[in-house]
Amino acid sequence: MSDDLLFMPATTAAALIRARTLSPVAYVDAVLGAMHRAQPALNCFTAILDDAARAAARAAEAAVMAGEALGPLHGVPVHIKDLINVAGVPTRHGSAIFADNPPAAADDILVARLKQAGAIVVGKTTTPEFGVKGLTDGPSFGITRNPWNLERTPGGSSGGCAAAVAAGLAPIGLGTDGAGSIRGPAACCGLVGLKATLGAVPNEAGRDAFGSNIYAGPLSRTIADAGLMYSVLQGPDQNDPWSIGTHHPASLSPALLGQDLSAVRIGYIARCANPRVASDVAANTQASLEAWAGLGAVIEEVSDAIDWIEYEGRVLYQGTFATFAATHATTWANQMDPVTLAFMQRGAGFSLTDFRNAEFARTALFRVIQRLFSRYDFLVMPTMARTALDVGHDAANDEIMIDGQACGITRQGWTSAQYPFNLTGHPALAVPSGFGVDGLPTSVQIVGKWGAETDLLRLGGLLEQVRPWGQNRPRFESGVNSPIRRHPTLRQASASFL
Repeated sequence: MSDDLLFMPATTAAALIRARTLSPVAYVDAVLGAMHRAQPALNCFTAILDDAARAAARAAEAAVMAGEALGPLHGVPVHIKDLINVAGVPTRHGSAIFADNPPAAADDILVARLKQAGAIVVGKTTTPEFGVKGLTDGPSFGITRNPWNLERTPGGSSGGCAAAVAAGLAPIGLGTDGAGSIRGPAACCGLVGLKATLGAVPNEAGRDAFGSNIYAGPLSRTIADAGLMYSVLQGPDQNDPWSIGTHHPASLSPALLGQDLSAVRIGYIARCANPRVASDVAANTQASLEAWAGLGAVIEEVSDAIDWIEYEGRVLYQGTFATFAATHATTWANQMDPVTLAFMQRGAGFSLTDFRNAEFARTALFRVIQRLFSRYDFLVMPTMARTALDVGHDAANDEIMIDGQACGITRQGWTSAQYPFNLTGHPALAVPSGFGVDGLPTSVQIVGKWGAETDLLRLGGLLEQVRPWGQNRPRFESGVNSPIRRHPTLRQASASFL
């Protein structure tokens, strides 16, 4: 057998564990071994939790053998982005400022929910400083690389998480998304990435609970895994006012119950704030639209002139960084990421009037998108305007090339389809759409009505069925793809069961 164990979906692994066909101990041990072998090439982990993960795997195996009630992710490895607290592990925020942080005293609510569902935390993944940019590198930890091409970025800021999932280093990972930081890495690495409706997944760590544009959510290789992880994460929490009493898991729309999508209307948005889209990305987006049309969906290009509030989005984003990071700059400037400092400097130049007007623009954009949803069930667009950038890309300067032509900053070029839905709160799902001419993954983004995560996942699942992507796996020199001959069973895993 090849590396099928490492690339097994979480849903399959959990079922095999429940059936006593797959040993949590052997499964976690295989994943940990692969993590260590891949880390020198990918640099995607800030911590690999060998001892804690193996102890949790032994406990998981004992629960299976004792016939105890098992959670939906029982025995399944997961890793956590290093902006989210895991008890007993330092949270370093991708920054030298917090390199000596003490271990977190308690799990974040989302980590606690994953553990309660039976998941086993195997590591913490890299993030650029404070999750500030769309690449994953920084002075405190170096460069995280894309397993599809080590000279390309996995995106950011959940780039470590995406690189690890794409490389078979656990089937699921928990990321965060402040301006596309789940969906961008999903697009770069050929994954599924879900940013749910504002408040559907609580954000316990957020500084601004009421004006939040930051979300947490799953990165996975399959739609089913994303849906399973989302079902575990969602639900109210007393520390997030948006989550309290306002969101309930929506039932699937009757129009999506079967394979006939003739009652479904999709609005196609070719570009947001970006002037162009790479031809290979555009072609794969069209192929995805044609796949849904082949199931009967009505596709219509959106012709509305929409102000995507690119400038106002920058005011909110960079102004916030200038505010909360200012206390660190005096002491730590020479050890901080130049991009963090550049964003702080730009943010400090905005006035209170600029900031309030940007908040008003956020409301206006929300209402524009709401009007579109009076005509359409979904909005679809490329997740990224081109494939993954080079790992050495200067995110502070931020000029990119698309089909040989220069574009402006990434919010007007590479990632312009992502940040608007952090501001409007609508759920957005990135799913693979194919491969570009450079061999790197491309992606399509599906945006839905508030609370329509189930419908988003269903539409993504139909695309996965018509245009399957799971058979594609990255290959890189690290030993991560060394053969695993067969699934170790519970009885093979521990002599105590013989």
